[in-house]
Amino acid sequence: MITAVRDAWIVTQDSQRRILRGDAVIDGERIVSVGERYKGAADKEIDASGDIVIPGLINTHTHIAMTVMKGVVDDIPFPKFLERVFRIDSDRTDRDLEIGTKIGCAEMIRSGTTTFVDLYYSEDIIAKATAEAGIRGVLCWCVLDEEMTTQKGNPLQNCKRFYDGFKNKRKIVPGVGLQGVYVCNEETCRGAKEFSDEKDIPLTFHLSETREEVNNHRKKTGKRPAEWLNDIGVLGKNAIAAHSAWLTMNEVRLMAAAGMSISSCPVSNMKLATGGVAPIPEFQRYGVNVTVGTDGSTTNNSLDLMAEMKTLGLLQKSSRWDPTVAKAQELLDFVTVNAAKAIGMQDSLGSIEAGKYADIVILDGGAPNLRPLLPENMISNIVYSGSSSNVKTVMCQGDVVLENGRMTTINEKEVLSGSEEIWRSLCLR
Repeated sequence: MITAVRDAWIVTQDSQRRILRGDAVIDGERIVSVGERYKGAADKEIDASGDIVIPGLINTHTHIAMTVMKGVVDDIPFPKFLERVFRIDSDRTDRDLEIGTKIGCAEMIRSGTTTFVDLYYSEDIIAKATAEAGIRGVLCWCVLDEEMTTQKGNPLQNCKRFYDGFKNKRKIVPGVGLQGVYVCNEETCRGAKEFSDEKDIPLTFHLSETREEVNNHRKKTGKRPAEWLNDIGVLGKNAIAAHSAWLTMNEVRLMAAAGMSISSCPVSNMKLATGGVAPIPEFQRYGVNVTVGTDGSTTNNSLDLMAEMKTLGLLQKSSRWDPTVAKAQELLDFVTVNAAKAIGMQDSLGSIEAGKYADIVILDGGAPNLRPLLPENMISNIVYSGSSSNVKTVMCQGDVVLENGRMTTINEKEVLSGSEEIWRSLCLR
């Protein structure tokens, strides 16, 4: 099936960061031409005259099924937050995990995200719901010490079973998730890394999110978390470290030498008041691959990556007293090409180029917040002026999942109708 997106401003995010005016043509799952006027017959025509086409955004840190827990742990100290969340997590059902995932997917689709990295348990349930929603899930089963989990059986073995069951599913990428050094001993961390290396799949984990986490680990091991993970061989090219806020320059250099990625989650860190600002300029200087995550709906409470991208830039500028850091083009790179590299899919995602998957988002070029609209200001407009309200149409791997503001995969009204009942069952205790 040939789909032609006609007469759009195309923000390619290719190696030259070209902005073209013309057509984007998709054959099945993949893009076949960009910018040139397509003169052939198309099975589906999308009039995008004057609109902006960007690559699908990639959210590199979420806990998507937690969307049904919004507002239950707001405005309380971090230790009490964790205690309450862990207690609720232990009582979740397959149904509320499914509904939470579908709500999260709908929210992400409506804000231009076509791929997300998830860290949770029961990723088999999450995978099925994500497949119904039609976007791509890099689903990393949560691995931690067996005596520290509410999972049935060994978490690493559960992760391996999940991988075996879903490794060939379309738009589902099984991965490995480590909860964090505070509940993962050396054996657990090594086992997770070995499995990630064996299958060449993403390995994500929380890292140095709070000062207390760092101090406790130093007391326990004599080393800071990133130093310890490096010394036991866990850091590597498949690794995506979420938060990464409380780091020394030595740790940044170790992470760079390992060829790994970080997922900065500024809204979560600010909302939880955990302090620390991820050293984004230093990551860039030494060669750590920088990406952006929203975190989950209990800590953010939004999965809107467009808003997160802007917030990251503003936080960096403000905290550094330097308006030149985290430039608009760099911020867009973080959520597209850099994020694709983080999940090992840079050859298929992150830019609008022939041969890549058709993960594209059409933004309303006629919206007042995006005007005046010229190639010279387009990237800045997208990053600093754009919002989820500008998203008109979304494709993921050639499938139209949102068309002119209408969800085409899941029944949003039906999914949302059960959310309040689930919230009460989980949270009013």
